[in-house]
Amino acid sequence: MTTDTPTPTPSYGTPETPRVAVRGEAQLEVDPEIARISITIGARGTDRHTALDDLTRRNARVLELVKSYGDAVEKLETGAFSITPELTRHGRGERVRAYHGRVHLTVELTDFTALGELTTRIADLELTSVSGPWWSLRPDSPAHGQARRQAVREAVQRAREYAEALGARLAALVELADIGAETSSAYGMPAPGAMRSVAYGNAGAAETTPALDLEPQRQTVHAQVNARFTMTPPDLNS
Repeated sequence: MTTDTPTPTPSYGTPETPRVAVRGEAQLEVDPEIARISITIGARGTDRHTALDDLTRRNARVLELVKSYGDAVEKLETGAFSITPELTRHGRGERVRAYHGRVHLTVELTDFTALGELTTRIADLELTSVSGPWWSLRPDSPAHGQARRQAVREAVQRAREYAEALGARLAALVELADIGAETSSAYGMPAPGAMRSVAYGNAGAAETTPALDLEPQRQTVHAQVNARFTMTPPDLNS
């Protein structure tokens, strides 16, 4: 008993089944879904214990303020923490003049109205700085799929136009290769032109702190595909 081995399809076209290779591209501009801000909380004391107590108190105050915004906050993370001595010359030696403490927080918000208010309230706290916002899309944003579908449609349209220029028509899809579909800025990283602000101030009531009017920065989504089709024999005599 013998088994017929399928004949492999050649990777090139033939006069009977010519191939056409094209690239489809799409670029969309969409509204951001997430805004990220970075917060640095500082403290200073004449001894390590005092600096640490002050830092703990300020950190708790900022965490409480951020968490008070509920569902508007999608993510709250603590980054680096440090207590550093400040040295000064004293005679022939050195002595510790003070201790400086710092805690870094990262906050992601989905409610951009709350973003402006929270940013200014944090900036109004003593020895606390805030920078951002940095706008982005979620990795699973529907905008990425929309761009990929548009790139595929553009590839089909381009191939069809090539075939029609030869008096032929597309017959079958041979290959579709995804060569990239991503935002111009990686998720959570600063986008070109993103607003950055750094503010130090005295603690004040929220009612007396004006909210910043922040305009979301539109995000650019790219997608590219390579596509290969077979087409009917062209009419080269027309």
